[in-house]
Amino acid sequence: MKYLFTLLVFFTSFNINAQELSGTQLLDKAIKKHDPNNNWSSFTGRLEITMTTPKNPKRVSNIDINLPAQCFELIAVRDSVMTEYRVNEDEVNVVKLDWKNPEKQLETTEKDLERAVFMKNYYTYLYGLPMKLKDQGTHIAEKVERKTFKGKEYLVLKATYDQHVGSDAWFFYFDPTTYKMEVYQFFKTEPSGKIIPNTGEYILLSENQVVNDINMPKVRKWYYNKDDQFLGADVITK
Repeated sequence: MKYLFTLLVFFTSFNINAQELSGTQLLDKAIKKHDPNNNWSSFTGRLEITMTTPKNPKRVSNIDINLPAQCFELIAVRDSVMTEYRVNEDEVNVVKLDWKNPEKQLETTEKDLERAVFMKNYYTYLYGLPMKLKDQGTHIAEKVERKTFKGKEYLVLKATYDQHVGSDAWFFYFDPTTYKMEVYQFFKTEPSGKIIPNTGEYILLSENQVVNDINMPKVRKWYYNKDDQFLGADVITK
C-alpha cells in the first residue's frame, strides 16, 4: 500500500509539473536533451542523407555545414546527375554534371541558385531542431498542450514566425518524460494567422544519430495531414 501511495504521489506530481511548464521551459528542457553541451551554435560537420520517395529513384546527399564560417555545401546524386550547391555567406554557386557526359556542365538557372539557398535553410533548420527555435523571428507559445498523436501522449509546443521567416504554424511533439522530440507538424495559415485545416504535413522521427554530441533523428518520415499519405523518408546513412 505504501509503494502504491508513493507511485500515485509521483505520477500526480509529474502531471502537475508537466502541465505547469511554460513553452520556454519546455523548449529549454528539449534543447538540453538534444544538445547537452551547447554545440549547435559552433556546429561543423558532415552528413550523408539518403532520401526515398514513392516512384522516384533515391537521392543521396552529402552535406557539409560550417555554422561559424557561414558555409554550406551539398552534393546530391540522383540517377546520373550530380548537383553541387555551395552557399558561402552571400555567395551562391551551383554546378550540375551528368556522369554520362562528365566533361560538359549542365546549364543552371536562377531557380537553381534559389534552390541552393532553400536547401541550406531546409537542412540547417530541420537538423538544428529544437535549437533553431531560439532564432530571432520565432515566437514560442507559452501555453504547452498535451495531445495524443498516433496513440501516444506528448507535450506540444507551438511556434509561429515573423512574416519574412515563414507563414506556417508549427507544432513540436516531445516525450513528456525524456523531452525527446518525436514528431513535428506544420499547417498553412490565413493572413490573420488562423490555421487552415487539412493543409501541411507531419513528420515522424525515429532512432537517434549522434553528430558532434548532438542528438539528431536518424529517420524522418513525411506524411500529409489531410489523408496520412506517405510522402517520403530521409535517413542519415553516414
